[in-house]
Amino acid sequence: MRFVKQLLAVAAVTLVGGKSIAAVEGSFFLTLVIGALTAVLGVVVYRWVVRRTERREPTELGRDGWGGKLGRGTLIGFAMFAAVIATIAFVGGYHVESWGSPTGALGLLGFMAAAAVTEELLFRGVLFRIIEERTGTWIALALTGVVFGAMHLANPDATLWGATAIAIEAGFMLAACYAATRNLWLPIGLHFGWNFAAGGIFSVVVSGNGESKGLLEASTSGPVALSGGSFGPEGSLYAVLAGVVLTVVFLWLAKRRGHIVPRRRRRTAQAPATATVSR
Repeated sequence: MRFVKQLLAVAAVTLVGGKSIAAVEGSFFLTLVIGALTAVLGVVVYRWVVRRTERREPTELGRDGWGGKLGRGTLIGFAMFAAVIATIAFVGGYHVESWGSPTGALGLLGFMAAAAVTEELLFRGVLFRIIEERTGTWIALALTGVVFGAMHLANPDATLWGATAIAIEAGFMLAACYAATRNLWLPIGLHFGWNFAAGGIFSVVVSGNGESKGLLEASTSGPVALSGGSFGPEGSLYAVLAGVVLTVVFLWLAKRRGHIVPRRRRRTAQAPATATVSR
């Protein structure tokens, strides 16, 4: 029951926040404010429902050093996506036309904050964490990564390859990040830094969701395998490679720190052997 209660509580915040942001589309200020409120409410609700259903303090979302963890994650996510864009630009697939929209970037700041927080609470805070308790780290990572990628098939310009790329470079990588750190602030920051760099700075398509109006006016071109095509640079092989590298690094850290949860073996009751002796 705790799984269902936690999932429903966070999903409710996600749904209400998403609908509210959609209702004020076109107003950068309201999008920024509602996005920020959704992110804060998501954290509050997650902490509350975990306390109620598990009778413990949610240390994975604790206040101790949360700002530093969030900041480090944001820098990693931003640097990761900037490296992908730089590589695509190097082969002629990314072009800056002019300056874009600062107000558009501010609106995306709120939107991406809400998306990063609610998705990490759902997929890493609830799904991965609880499934890992039952199945171990490896199975939980694979299952939640695939589900995370499949969720993106609902986006307007989604492709099967794009969803597969998201599963690898984001679903697996963010779960590995949580496994390595055992806190949600770092993956939240990483998720936000990646998404905001994509839409708010470089103004590219984010996960097949159409054009973004960020700080730069830009376009992409070239083979889909390199540029990502209509799905955006997240469908590029460069992005997949970057995600695989970080996944390996985080899993190495998780193993080194003793954070890998082994698969639970089903215990089978065996009747003690009895021997009969003829007298």
